[in-house]
Amino acid sequence: MKPSGEEPVLLAELKPGRPQRYDWKSSCETWSVAFSPDGAWFAWSQGHCVVKLIPWPLGEAELGCKTSERKSRGSKAETWSRGAAKEKTLECGQIVWGLAFSAWPAAEDGDTDPACAVGLPCLVLATGLNDGQIKVWEVQTGHLLFSLLGHQDVVRDLSFAPNGSPILVSASRDKTLRVWDLSRDGRQVQVLSGHVQWVYCCSISPDCSMLCSAAGEKSALLWSMRSYTLIRRLEGHQSSVVSCDFSPDSALLVTASYDACVIMWDPYTGEQLRTLRHVPLHSTLDSSSEIHTSSLRSVCFSPEGLYLATVADDRLLRIWALELRSPVAFAPMTNGLCCMYFPHGGFIATGTRDGHVQFWTAPRVLSSLKHLCRKALRTFLTTYQVLALPIPRKLKEFLTYRTF
Repeated sequence: MKPSGEEPVLLAELKPGRPQRYDWKSSCETWSVAFSPDGAWFAWSQGHCVVKLIPWPLGEAELGCKTSERKSRGSKAETWSRGAAKEKTLECGQIVWGLAFSAWPAAEDGDTDPACAVGLPCLVLATGLNDGQIKVWEVQTGHLLFSLLGHQDVVRDLSFAPNGSPILVSASRDKTLRVWDLSRDGRQVQVLSGHVQWVYCCSISPDCSMLCSAAGEKSALLWSMRSYTLIRRLEGHQSSVVSCDFSPDSALLVTASYDACVIMWDPYTGEQLRTLRHVPLHSTLDSSSEIHTSSLRSVCFSPEGLYLATVADDRLLRIWALELRSPVAFAPMTNGLCCMYFPHGGFIATGTRDGHVQFWTAPRVLSSLKHLCRKALRTFLTTYQVLALPIPRKLKEFLTYRTF
């Protein structure tokens, strides 16, 4: 794998189309962006209690040049269509902080989708709200299916089990995580307590064995998704951990913090494998302000597992190659809050404090055969199982990401 040196190019920027009220600044943030697992839909919390559901891809005119821009018309439920998919506006009634699509695939003719078999739609979007509610919507129709009650404060993040089961995990400022089963009418099945500060982020590993949660603490918590018990605390950051994500093969976990660092962990052993430090590009910055201006907001893995994207308060989107300790590309962005890769690669979506969402080019890479083999093996082998294999030490180091 050869990292690309090309800088991300801004392909399109979407802006809320609603008139700005006198208090518009207080709730206009795009706290979350999300792509559906099949890449057919994009969801955007555009502020003022509204979520936009947009069929993907955008029109050629919108993605054709970096100055293209589209203002959504928030007063209409369906503003444009392409084929059967129509853009929708979800009026949530509260500020929207978290978004997550289910992993349930669309049922084909003659197939029976487990989610559909129990009376649920094949694709849903969960929205975490300011008052502690979670509203779950049917994507194809825009209809509200459930209102999940239990949290006592802002629902900051949401994560569906990637294996297609209707299990949803929510993270809240009430310092808890909650597990919901949508096949049982959204019944709450577990409350996970252990954080002493607001919980900012939750992420379920692709193999559905682990859950990571990040709060306003210097450590992240790793939970078992089988027993819903705490596995370990991941300690190493010097300030609040605010974002986390697993690699596509579940072999790596990254955490991002206000200390301006991303730490890459082996979630099975708790070992720190690498630290990526966000150093300001401009040396003229006052050294006393470096930590504040480089405070991280979001981190995410690329779909093939070879890159990371980060958004920080220093007005930069960075792209990192796993084998390097410095970014391979930068892009200027103001007031960034969140980022997410398109499921099939090639694009990154970012959200801002102004209620905008931006789409950037991302390096497209042909994975080496070595990496493809490692990814395939690590999908079903834990670190301990790899270390027990009768293979050379250097191969074990490669398979456990100690070397690249």
